[in-house]
This record gives sequence, C-alpha cells and structure tokens, in this order.
Amino acid sequence: MLLCMHDSDPIEQAGAGNPDNFQRLWTPHRMAYIKGENKPTGAGPEDGCPFCEIPRMGDEEGLVIARGASVYAVLNLYPYNSGHLMICPYRHVSDYADLDQGETAELADFTKRSLRALRKASGAQGFNVGMNLGGVAGAGIAAHLHQHVVPRWGGDTNFMPVVGHTKVLPQLLQDTRSMLAEAWPPT
Repeated sequence: MLLCMHDSDPIEQAGAGNPDNFQRLWTPHRMAYIKGENKPTGAGPEDGCPFCEIPRMGDEEGLVIARGASVYAVLNLYPYNSGHLMICPYRHVSDYADLDQGETAELADFTKRSLRALRKASGAQGFNVGMNLGGVAGAGIAAHLHQHVVPRWGGDTNFMPVVGHTKVLPQLLQDTRSMLAEAWPPT
C-alpha cells in the first residue's frame, strides 16, 4: 500500500510522519524486503524457502497465476512493475543447468505463456526476462531457481524510480493476480 502524508491525513496525527505536501511517498511494505524477511535460512527446502511454501497455498493466498506439472507462475511480492511475475520449478533446485528436460521445457512454455497473458491483460509493450543465478549475480533467493518476467511500457521509467528511488504501482497484487490468471493462455 502506498501511503502519502499531507496536512489533513489522520495518520499524521498519530505520529507516523510530518506533513510535507506529498513530497514523500511512504512504502512501508518494502521494509520486509530490505530486512530480508521470508528469506530461506539455509540451502534446503525445509529451511523456509518461500518458493517451496507457495505451491502449498491456495492460488489467491500464494499469488499463484498458473500451475503446471513441473513449474508454476507467481507474482513477485516486491515487483519492479505491475505484473512482475516469476516462473519457479516446484523442485528446490538452484541452478538452471540442474533442471531436467521436462522442467526446462515447461519453464520455457510458461515464460511464453506469461508474455501472452501480460500482453493480453495489460498491453505490455516489452519485457525484461531473466534469472539471477547465485547471490553474487543478484539472486535474492539463490537457493531456489526462479525466472523473472517484468512487463515494460514506454515511459515506465520516469522521475520516481530514477530520482526518487521509488516505484509507484497502480494496482494491488491480488487484482493483478486475478487479471493475469484470467488472461493465462490454455495449454
């Protein structure tokens, strides 16, 4: 949730901040990411891996868009853009080279289907697609492979992320999940 503070905001009176005429955007939900909450404590699936936990949840609760035999598509809790999703194997594996043929094929198929769903649901004009393998490569959760699919639009990088280091997302994750699940192409 995005929280803006101004003179008439009742939250300001509770000491949550000082009025600043909308010169600051408060995104307290990002603190969980910054603090590393919900990151696995070890290398195994029993060590709190969220990508192993999510498939055990309902679709709405886990923000799951689609499920396959070997992989599933899920929204990113800390998206770069609205619709930022990930394709994850069910199996707890950290390296792309360790996927078997079925997992590799279904991951590729789900990537193609996610592009189609994002184009249909949101009119995405381009995409960033990729994996960060290993912590030194930027993987936030290096123990469990996941491929990012980030939709892009002309002008989606403006002064907010560039100067303000803040991304404004216009849609709640639950609404985005529902929209993409409805647009997900059949097999």
